[in-house]
Amino acid sequence: MVGGFVLFRYLPLRGKMKAVKSMLIETQVAVDKAQAQSEQLPALKEKLLILQRAVGNYERQVPCYRELGGFLQGIAELMNQQNLTGQVIQPGMEINLEQFNCIPVSIKCEGRLAQIFEFFKSLQALDRVVRIEQVKLINDSDFNGRVSMQTEAVIYYRAEPAQG
Repeated sequence: MVGGFVLFRYLPLRGKMKAVKSMLIETQVAVDKAQAQSEQLPALKEKLLILQRAVGNYERQVPCYRELGGFLQGIAELMNQQNLTGQVIQPGMEINLEQFNCIPVSIKCEGRLAQIFEFFKSLQALDRVVRIEQVKLINDSDFNGRVSMQTEAVIYYRAEPAQG
């Protein structure tokens, strides 16, 4: 009778008990892991808010249309606000990429260094993304404080998705 009890009752229950203990340990590990991850949630929310602020104006900064004329006119207006002279704004050949298209723009003007600096600050404050590739400042030969500026910039717009 004792042998039957051990063989048919104790051993199967012992196996089930081991399985239940194993499942309990796995569940406790999962709960601990979830608790550790939930503690990281406030930091992740804060990072998300920072990223949303950083890319929040993406639609305006990289529009889905060229609008080159309006942008070039805006650059000319910024130059006029700073009283820069000898203005030349020349767009280059458009470069088509997968997600973005870009247009190089050559900008030249003359003025005092403070005026050029203010021009760059106002250019940076534009809603549209402008990447400055190269800036060349040349002091005039008379050393009267006037500087010639040559800049290579790039503006972007989103490529239209292929239809079909």
